[in-house]
Amino acid sequence: MTICVVGLGKIGLPLAAQFASKGHRVVGTDIDPRVVGLVNQGIEPFPGERDLDVVLKSVVEAGLLTATADTTAAVAASEVVVLVVPLYVDADGRPDFGSLDAATRAVAAGLRPGALVCYETTLPVGTTRHRWAPMLEEGSGLTTGRHFHLAFSPERVLTGRVFADLRRYPKLVGGVDEWSTRRAVAFYESVLDFDPREDLPRPNGVWDMGSAEAAELAKLAETTYRDVNIGLANQFARHAHALGVDVARVIEACNSQPYSHIHQPGIAVGGHCIPVYPRLYLWNDPAATVVRAAREANEAMPGYAVDLLASVFGSLAGAGVLVLGAAYRGGVRETAFSGVFPLVEELRARGAEPYVSDPLYSAEELAALGLPPHRGEPVAAAVVQADHPEYQTLGAADLPGVRALVDGRRVTDPARWEGVERVVIGSGL
Repeated sequence: MTICVVGLGKIGLPLAAQFASKGHRVVGTDIDPRVVGLVNQGIEPFPGERDLDVVLKSVVEAGLLTATADTTAAVAASEVVVLVVPLYVDADGRPDFGSLDAATRAVAAGLRPGALVCYETTLPVGTTRHRWAPMLEEGSGLTTGRHFHLAFSPERVLTGRVFADLRRYPKLVGGVDEWSTRRAVAFYESVLDFDPREDLPRPNGVWDMGSAEAAELAKLAETTYRDVNIGLANQFARHAHALGVDVARVIEACNSQPYSHIHQPGIAVGGHCIPVYPRLYLWNDPAATVVRAAREANEAMPGYAVDLLASVFGSLAGAGVLVLGAAYRGGVRETAFSGVFPLVEELRARGAEPYVSDPLYSAEELAALGLPPHRGEPVAAAVVQADHPEYQTLGAADLPGVRALVDGRRVTDPARWEGVERVVIGSGL
């Protein structure tokens, strides 16, 4: 096959490399000329994805993967088109389809009879059938189900471990009609390998979800579940702190029973997925009060962390406060929906002078993100926002003059913070 992958980001590029590694001819497209140029040289544009450097170099040198900025031309030469273009939501939770609309129009302009189009970007339920199908038909002059096939198959991987996750998790597939589903199932069976898993109710592999809507809902449901679970864990943590109880012990005890699967609390929920997809779910189902309450609970955690800091430090007016970690999670160079942004905003609202440091970002990069970089200024307090491994060995000696620390990720070593008022979210201490 010749396959076109639209969007060579942190998910799309590994996916393109995976398809090519199975011997298929893959053309990746992206609007960023830098990404296109690096991919054509066999160089990963965003280091950090395990094994991508090796796989990418191999398939590019073999002539199996090339990149271009001309999506329409690439689609015209392809039998299968897979779109992995970002979808964001605005401050009110409304999806912004701008990038995906543009990509879909470019695909439609090159779509040829007999092609299969698969969307992997997480979408509100009904988007594949009611938005993409009409747009593809209008731009191509072809009819869905008669001249081309259309399906949805959500990406279910995490950056940093995409290849491992592609093997570990079933590939969910649903088309807008029976033949689209069959075609998409056959395609993914030809490009993916799966690890055997005895814990699943049926063999690991490509799972036919029956419809695009079922596949769309499955992705939203599994991610929204995580947000709701974390929201509940955060409420348990706040209550445990008020009681003087360590919530980690409570959660460990609860999860020793097979019907309890409580997640871990923390200062913020970030990334492209967990804070976003519940809002996409709510766009379809605004009456989902549990989902809305969990989202509100998680969004309140940065403010709660500042409350904890003020409770042991006193007035923050004029105090230098160092936020440790700009990334949304440890070891990942990504700030999408990171808790660092509301944390800095809340500290400023309290009159503090916030600074930010992160082992994965230079001072110039932090400034470009609108964050005040720490350049050695004296600070009186600190807040751990990301669970970078470097913070496990950080101590009071590294921040002379620090009087208080709030650990929002339970990552610091208490022995290294003697003489400092140290508070861990949910510790009760």
